[in-house]
Parts: sequence; structure tokens; C-alpha cells
Amino acid sequence: MKIREVERLVGVSRVNIRFYERERLLAPARNSANGYRDYSEADVERLKGIKLLRKLDVPMEEIRRLQSGALTLGDAMERHLVQLRRSQANLETMQAICAQLRESRCGLDELDVDGYLRAMEERERGGASFVNIKKRDTASSWLAPVAVALFIVALMAGFVALMIWVYVAGDGADSAPPLGLVAAFVALSAMVIVGVLAALIQRIRELRRGEEREADIY
Repeated sequence: MKIREVERLVGVSRVNIRFYERERLLAPARNSANGYRDYSEADVERLKGIKLLRKLDVPMEEIRRLQSGALTLGDAMERHLVQLRRSQANLETMQAICAQLRESRCGLDELDVDGYLRAMEERERGGASFVNIKKRDTASSWLAPVAVALFIVALMAGFVALMIWVYVAGDGADSAPPLGLVAAFVALSAMVIVGVLAALIQRIRELRRGEEREADIY
């Protein structure tokens, strides 16, 4: 079946389906006649299982282990329950501190911030976990690296096109730049484009590994 029918049967978008394929959670067969993806009933059932687990916030790395047989469903759910209980306890701790701050009836400038931070650090040593601001407040989004990379690539591509146009338009004229100079500029621009794209791919891989790091907390 085609992806449109899979979308209807499972209730997920084709963007999600393509993402799961890139993450190697789903591998539909290819139609030998036209090369299009040909989804089977087994693919639909596997996708439904992925949807179920992701709606429960099970990391994709854990789903991979389930699919490969490295982890049983019972063990995976036990690990996830432990994490959910831990998260619930952490939320309750933060709720209690927020309630204390609300009842303090003072502004931030008058608050005993050091005292609260010491109390939170003490709770962290006891096993509590608060928001990791080093990760949360310094994490790069997808938008910034992609936007910068596309801008540089477009700029370099435009420069290459301009150099080629100047050379072709002035072919035979004294004002035309030397062919060697044009070739050097084109090669340099191509190297910049390749370098930027390679850096972008590396950055995307680092962002995707966030799912694997998430599984490490189990």
C-alpha cells in the first residue's frame, strides 16, 4: 500500500513516517517496477506499535532495542515505569518548592535564593533531579545551523554563478577574467560549500543523538 493509505490507517503524518524510516525503526520494501515504497500489513502494525510507545514517551533507542530483540516488552516497560515514577517524584518536588515560593510573599530581589539553591542541591544529592540548565539553556535548535548553512551555500553558489556568467559574457574580450582565476574561485567556493554541508550533517547527527542520550538515563 502507498503512504497515503498508511497515514489513514495509523493516524500519523507522512513526515512522522519518513522520520521513523530515517531512524531505522521502519523499513518498507521497494516496488521493483517503480522504486516506490510499498508498505505491507506488517509495516502498518509495526508503525502502530511505534505510535503507541512514542505516545508513552518511550525513547526511540529503547524501541530499537525492542525491535531487535535485545529487550523484552516487559523489561522495557519496567524500565520506563521507573523513569516515569522518578519524573513524577521530581515534578512533585518542584511543585512543593514553587508552592513555598508562592507563599513567601516577597519579590525575587528579597528572596533567600542561596538558601533555596542549597536546599535543592541537597535534594539532588538525595536522588532528586531538577532541570539541567546546562543542556536546556545552551542547546542549539535545528533552525539556527540549518539557516546559517543554507545562507552560506546560497551565497557561495551565487558567487560561482556570477563568476561563470562574467567569464561567459566576456569571452574573448579583454575585460574577461582569466580562466585559471575563474576556476580557482569556483573550486574555492565548492570547497566552502562542501565544508559547510559536512559541518551541518555532523551537527544534525549530534542533535539526533539526543534520543540516545535520553535512553542513557534508564
